[in-house]
Amino acid sequence: MKRGHARLDRPRLKVCCIANTDEAGLAIRYGANAVGLVSAMPSGPGVIPDDRIEEIAKRIPPEVSSFLLTSHRKIEAIVEQQQRFGVDTIQLCDGLPPEDLLELRSAMPGVSIVQVIHVAGDEAFDQARTAARAAHALLLDSGDPSKAVKELGGTGRTHDWDLSRKIRDEVEVPVWLAGGLTPDNVGEAVRRVRPFGVDVCSGLRTEGRLDEEKLIRFVRNLETELGSPTPRES
Repeated sequence: MKRGHARLDRPRLKVCCIANTDEAGLAIRYGANAVGLVSAMPSGPGVIPDDRIEEIAKRIPPEVSSFLLTSHRKIEAIVEQQQRFGVDTIQLCDGLPPEDLLELRSAMPGVSIVQVIHVAGDEAFDQARTAARAAHALLLDSGDPSKAVKELGGTGRTHDWDLSRKIRDEVEVPVWLAGGLTPDNVGEAVRRVRPFGVDVCSGLRTEGRLDEEKLIRFVRNLETELGSPTPRES
C-alpha cells in the first residue's frame, strides 16, 4: 500500500467502488491514498467488468494504491487476476486460512495482501488475530459471509466500533475501517477506532455515482477531526 499525496497525519483514505477513470480522478483529486476496484461478487454494489478494471488500473498514478476487491478463494485465480490487472494490493473479501495468505504473499512479491474481517460478533476478534499473522493489513467491514448469498461488503451498515478498536489495539498490522461510513459519521468513527485508514463506498454516492460534494465533506470532516487543513477544491 503506497503513500498517496494527501497529508498523512490523518488516516489514509480509500475510495472504493470506482466505476470509471473519471471517478478515479475525482477521488485522487481530493486526496484519496487508494482506490478500490470491485471484481465479481456474489452480492453488493460496485462490480465492474474486467476490461474496465484493467483500464482504470493502468491510469492510477504510482503514488496511489490500487486495490482489487476479489471474492475468489483459490490462490491460482487470485494470482491470475493480479497479473492481468497489475494492481498493487489485493483485498480478499472472503476469508482465507493463514497458510493460503502466506502462499499468496510468496506468489506475488511486492503486492500487499489485505484480509477483510467482517465484524459481526466477538468471533471477529479471533479471526483478525489469526489473519494478522499472515496478511499485510486487515480491513474491518460489515458483511455477512454466512448468508446463503454471501455479503462480502458494500452493505452500507456500520458495525461495533468498540470491537473494531479492540482489534486495532491487538494486532500489529495496519487496520482499515469500512462499513457504513459517511461524511456525517467519519469523525466519530476515527475518534473511536483510530484506524490506519478508512474505506468508503456507498456513503459517497448519489444514485450510484460518486458525489463530489459528499466527497468534499467526507475529506473535510476526516481531516478536521485531526486538526488538518482541508484539501483544496481547485
